[in-house]
Amino acid sequence: MSNDQPQKVIVIGQGYVGLPVAMQAVAKGYDVVGLDLDTRRVGQLASGHSYVEDISSGELAAALASGRYVVTTEYAACEGFDIAVITVPTPLKESLPDLTFIEDSARALGPFVTAGSTVILESTTYPGTTEEMLVPILEETSGLRAGEDFHVGYSPERIDPGNKKFGFVETPKVVSGIDARSLELVDAFYSSLIERTVPVGGTKEAELTKLLENTFRHVNIALVNELAIFAHQLDIDIWESIDAASTKPFGYMRFTPGPGVGGHCLPVDPSYLSWQVRRKLGQNFRFVELANDVNEHMPQYVVSRLIAMLNDAERAVKGSTILLMGLAYKKDSSDIRESPSLKLIELLLDLGAHLVAVDELIEDHRWPEGVEKVTLDAATVARTDAAVIITGHSGQPYELLVEHDVPTLDTQRVLEGPNVAVL
Repeated sequence: MSNDQPQKVIVIGQGYVGLPVAMQAVAKGYDVVGLDLDTRRVGQLASGHSYVEDISSGELAAALASGRYVVTTEYAACEGFDIAVITVPTPLKESLPDLTFIEDSARALGPFVTAGSTVILESTTYPGTTEEMLVPILEETSGLRAGEDFHVGYSPERIDPGNKKFGFVETPKVVSGIDARSLELVDAFYSSLIERTVPVGGTKEAELTKLLENTFRHVNIALVNELAIFAHQLDIDIWESIDAASTKPFGYMRFTPGPGVGGHCLPVDPSYLSWQVRRKLGQNFRFVELANDVNEHMPQYVVSRLIAMLNDAERAVKGSTILLMGLAYKKDSSDIRESPSLKLIELLLDLGAHLVAVDELIEDHRWPEGVEKVTLDAATVARTDAAVIITGHSGQPYELLVEHDVPTLDTQRVLEGPNVAVL
């Protein structure tokens, strides 16, 4: 980066991925525009309120005060940019990849691409997206040629919300480009932000890297989830077996069962890979499809276990007050996207349960409909017929559930007691 004039960086998407990129770029001396079409988000950021756990409001306020970070909903702010990073969502829509946000971002950004600009895609997607979709849109809307006039690369996000050991700076960053010069510029940008980059030969390899990482997790979580179901039926303590297996210092990696998978990576990313294999090769990616089947049905299994617990207490689900502990997809995160809690809520409401839930991290506008928001205290426990610990957030007085003898299904093994069952 030039010492004379700070480069202008655009980060499109100011969520769990984009905001950390923007803040680190500001810290390293870039002029940064955080662009997001969500007016609520932009308003919060402009007022100095961070909704991302990895970025404190103090850090955000300092970035705003520096004058080198502005947040907006207007693409006009992209004019004169040097580097643009696209970190928009890539959800599934009716089980199919939805790249609408990438397409829309590229079309809006394209008119501001100039000679020497670098555009980097971070959004998770199937191999080929950067070269087959992003580049043609940018060329069409800019009137320039990628590789000749401007540069394009792909660098998969590896954000793990709430991870105190491996944040954005500490986690190695895979980088790629459509040609040697693009790779050089993408690598130089991220090298100025983080501790280590990992260059790969092309954008497809980088795109597959992200899908490989999360497919590995998805398949192994499905394995241990199915084992947990069978172990319960065989009267075996799966958690003790996992603890014992975890003492092996080689050839084993610890995965634990849970109520399903969620977040911005699972189960979305493996489905992108499965879809591309079917589309390009006409074959089924059997591991992914089997893992999808197992993990997608875990909420139904949790409900079946809950029904059995209530039957033992001579109660029906209908009319019972069920306490849900933690709605986010992972511990100490506010991210409820694709969380298995959403399916659990749907199933229990259909059965006629009255649902109350504790999750102090989830913002009110993201709170699920049909669920009463409560705190875990004696008054809440006193009117609870059964409880399910979905996400084991820190700092909760779970012991109240034992003290009041509330039938509890603990999917995270954070509680012990005669009234507590685990997956």
